[in-house]
Amino acid sequence: MTTKDQSERVTWRDGTLPVSALFDDPYFSLANGLAETRHVFLAGNDLPGRFRDGFQIAELGFGTGLNLMAASIAWEVAGIPGRLRFTSFEAFPMPAADMNRALAAFPEVHGRARPLLHAWARGERRFALGPVEVEVVEGDARETLPRSRVMADAWFLDGFSPARNPELWGEDLLAEVARHTAPGGTFATYTAAGFVRRGLQSAGFQVERVQGFGTKRHMSRGFLDSAA
Repeated sequence: MTTKDQSERVTWRDGTLPVSALFDDPYFSLANGLAETRHVFLAGNDLPGRFRDGFQIAELGFGTGLNLMAASIAWEVAGIPGRLRFTSFEAFPMPAADMNRALAAFPEVHGRARPLLHAWARGERRFALGPVEVEVVEGDARETLPRSRVMADAWFLDGFSPARNPELWGEDLLAEVARHTAPGGTFATYTAAGFVRRGLQSAGFQVERVQGFGTKRHMSRGFLDSAA
């Protein structure tokens, strides 16, 4: 990621699908990005069933903010008392106008996203969505995560494709993910790339390959092995 220093630019495939100009990769599924988020990141981490007051989600790759919004809706629907914490690490923040356009594709999300969109347009990276405390840490995660105090109960590993953005899937960074995972913590990701699964295993995670979303055959999920 440090090999790229330009700002993110978004192009639009068929006028509706946001694509990163830096990585030439879509921000979410061609089919249904919200359904993909719920399948991969929520169900993949056994959420909302594990939610409790003070639960900490951490994420690599904030993108459009869709994962945040899906988690926020899940928290609201589950009726959990207290606060949810959501920390995301993002090197190339999406411009606010593009984020608004991307989230508009999902009316269920867009109607709730006004506080996010207003904060983002003002350049705020710490803000609240009702009971959800949000922090987006800008910069190369290989540099910012080691300095972070976050201890995640669940990780959303949502960088761009490992083939296009290998920096976000390297063994050293995945070891930092493990170091910043609470006992009993979990991860989920859309990718089942072999080197990613091996990196997670080397970091101490028990890794499982399971059914992916839509036409994707497999994804990965797992938990931190406390005995490792």
